[in-house]
Amino acid sequence: MSSNETPTPRGPVDSSRVPRYAGPATFARLPRLDEVGTADVAVVGVPFDSGVSYRPGARFGGNAIREASRLLRPYNPAQDASPFALAQVADGGDIAVNPFNINEAVETVEAAADELLGTGARLMTLGGDHTIALPLLRSVAKKHGPVALLHFDAHLDTWDTYFGAEYTHGTPFRRAVEEGILDTSALSHVGTRGPLYGKQDLTDDEKMGFGIVTSADVYRRGADEVADQLRRRIGDRPLYISIDIDCLDPAHAPGTGTPEAGGMTSRELLEILRGLASCNLVSADVVEVAPAYDHAEITSVAASHTAYELTTIMSRQIAEARAK
Repeated sequence: MSSNETPTPRGPVDSSRVPRYAGPATFARLPRLDEVGTADVAVVGVPFDSGVSYRPGARFGGNAIREASRLLRPYNPAQDASPFALAQVADGGDIAVNPFNINEAVETVEAAADELLGTGARLMTLGGDHTIALPLLRSVAKKHGPVALLHFDAHLDTWDTYFGAEYTHGTPFRRAVEEGILDTSALSHVGTRGPLYGKQDLTDDEKMGFGIVTSADVYRRGADEVADQLRRRIGDRPLYISIDIDCLDPAHAPGTGTPEAGGMTSRELLEILRGLASCNLVSADVVEVAPAYDHAEITSVAASHTAYELTTIMSRQIAEARAK
């Protein structure tokens, strides 16, 4: 192989030789990052939930998603792509953060993300609570400038503080707007629903630049129309997608900390993501999986498939860029 050739990616363990339930639970049974040296897409966990305002347990979400991902297969027919053959995807393990100091944890996540992005990798981060989106966005913005954001969530996560704390799972996107790391012409919440503290919550959110597609909008208009609207809003901007698994109805994601009735189905979420395949996805996260409240891995299975679709989008774009 010449120095200009891209190495053939190392894919998942062969499930015809090693049963899916055997061996280490890396994401989709992929190699560890230290086994391949560098990766185009690094799947990393952040076992942190000190920023939650209700039920804890998302610190165990990353490993629950990895366990549920054992059943993922290497060809994605919905996107007509074999993501693990198109680009090197590897499991980068967990970012170890201080569970007793939120500010320090935020700094640790940002520094670790800086290091991984500095290798040329894109990040597929498994939370953890939604606090971690802020340091991840800070790191991505250092590389790409202010980014477009698609935020799938039952909640706005643009509140100011909780009990005086600026860094919580309900505040990351207000902080991100204040810090100038988001492109405020291309911000959208998707899947929001449920009671708020007051109408001012919506007014403040709109002033920050967010558009809202509620779960009821998805139900009435359908996934294809919603995806088309989002694509037009994003354009060709660098895009970060942040997915709180509670954007799904509790029937599809009971294992989460702040469930709200009336959410999207897992099918709707996956179809919207597939409709965003042409967008310039630079990194993403899936957060707020709390397996202690889950049943039969319903939530972690949904989260693993969500991460798989996001990884497929990134792998396809990496391969297309190399082919040019």
